[in-house]
Amino acid sequence: MAINIVKAKIIESGKTMSQVVEELNRQDDFGSLQNLSQKLSRGTLKYTEAEKIASICGYEIIWKKREG
Repeated sequence: MAINIVKAKIIESGKTMSQVVEELNRQDDFGSLQNLSQKLSRGTLKYTEAEKIASICGYEIIWKKREG
């Protein structure tokens, strides 16, 4: 599920996964496109990495308490 959300938000932002990986590598030594794909498919993407991806794509992660 989280895999689809991250990929969908990257696409919605108008960026490619390659562009996101490029920017991640400018900020940190993230690795390759294959590295990102594997993390998404294995479910091993760190929260801090998800935050960076969100920021690169123009999003922020918000925690909101459920009602009820």
